[in-house]
Amino acid sequence: MPDSPHRRLDAAVDRLVDRCRNPAADVVFYSLSSAFDHSIGWIAMGAVRSATERDARPALRLAAVLGVESLTTNVAIKSLFRRVRPIEHDEEFDRDTAELPYGVRIPITSSFPSGHATAAFTAATLLAQGRRHPGPYYALAGLVAASRVYVRLHHASDVVAGSLLGIAMGRLARRVAPLNR
Repeated sequence: MPDSPHRRLDAAVDRLVDRCRNPAADVVFYSLSSAFDHSIGWIAMGAVRSATERDARPALRLAAVLGVESLTTNVAIKSLFRRVRPIEHDEEFDRDTAELPYGVRIPITSSFPSGHATAAFTAATLLAQGRRHPGPYYALAGLVAASRVYVRLHHASDVVAGSLLGIAMGRLARRVAPLNR
């Protein structure tokens, strides 16, 4: 289905991102992608929140929710799909020798959905709950998700699906394991 709506979206976003590539953007997007690998950046944000509130529970709850999110996304859901990552379409790509800048690693799982996007929006939805200014959490989540398209490890449709899944998981987690208890 080369003419499907999600493939047209992916191709249009890839063309747009290719026009925006430059050394400064490389630093930002490769660094973001790497810093939030394995949800490390989100867990660090939860730890800072716990430290400022002098209560370990928010960090522990966030880490537990992100662990469940990761298992659900990376083991259960991704195993249903075999979508090839954009970088693997490159004729010169060799998984055994490929190295990306700034410590970005190439996952072995399916491209769909984006685990970074799912984790980002799960974490943002939890961290934003009850905050006077929730926007920065979602803005950071959007940048982390976009970084995966920029570094060519996800298609735009992978990121959209992961973002929506993350918001749904975050809303569920707000009920089951809210950070403010």
